[in-house]
Amino acid sequence: MRLEGTTLGVTLIVASVFMLSFGDAVVKQSSADFSLWQLLALRSLIAVPVLIGIARFASPGSSLWPKSVGWVVLRSVLIVLMWIAFYTALPFMSLSVAATALYTIPLFIAIFSAALIGEPVGLKRWLAILVGFVGVLVILRPAADDFSPVALLPVLAAALYALAAIVTRSKCAHEDSLSIATVLNLCLLLTGFVGVVAVGLIPGAADATLPFLLGPWVELKAETWAVIVLLGILMVAQSIGVAKAYQIAPPAIIGTFDYSYLVFAGFWGFVFFGEVPDGLTVIGIGCILAAGWMVVWGGQAKSATEPL
Repeated sequence: MRLEGTTLGVTLIVASVFMLSFGDAVVKQSSADFSLWQLLALRSLIAVPVLIGIARFASPGSSLWPKSVGWVVLRSVLIVLMWIAFYTALPFMSLSVAATALYTIPLFIAIFSAALIGEPVGLKRWLAILVGFVGVLVILRPAADDFSPVALLPVLAAALYALAAIVTRSKCAHEDSLSIATVLNLCLLLTGFVGVVAVGLIPGAADATLPFLLGPWVELKAETWAVIVLLGILMVAQSIGVAKAYQIAPPAIIGTFDYSYLVFAGFWGFVFFGEVPDGLTVIGIGCILAAGWMVVWGGQAKSATEPL
């Protein structure tokens, strides 16, 4: 792979996780205003027409139908499950703790890259990813009360996201990023409406003690609709960016720069919820950033710069 591809991939993933972290902070802050299923459905109801419009403007006459439907749908299902696992945890955890639990992602990507698509990880990249993982553990350290079964949901989300990344790189590399993003949002739309119907129709499914996960459809205020529209636009931008990043650069490198989500999550955690990182948390973030530089600029393995 050319250096330009790696550099562009890194730029795309950093921009995407910046938007993603902001959207997650908005979801956490607004989780009392709508249910998870309502969020998934309405956000994608906004996103799908925008994606179709972008595709028609950028490539008139082109089809959004993917070349490898099965693989693109599998990727989408994995990401849908990732969102469900992560968003389910958000109302019960601080954004920073949820983010650090989620960011075992690059370690999973490295393991899955080697096991599933035969990509040599190399000693330097293993070392870099382990340094980043140490940073995650340092950041998780202060909140002993957060080590509960709920804390495993972001870790499950990480494994699902990593699998989706591998599928994107190995099986969807030649798919149009707009097509990938559109299929993902159609799956999110379908999942959201199925969830809403299930909660509304299955006896005993609704639970007032878990309004975000098992709450019924609620009437939205004007300001809540504005939040949904914003989340839909962010979803369009970040889903295209993530898909493209994993298409054009090795997943272990892109996965390492996914760590920048933690920096942004810490920032939004402070802005939205007054979360202030202590000294050890800052050190942990430093480890994570250092890991990214070690992978890209610290002497890449040959396999990291050539196409799979």
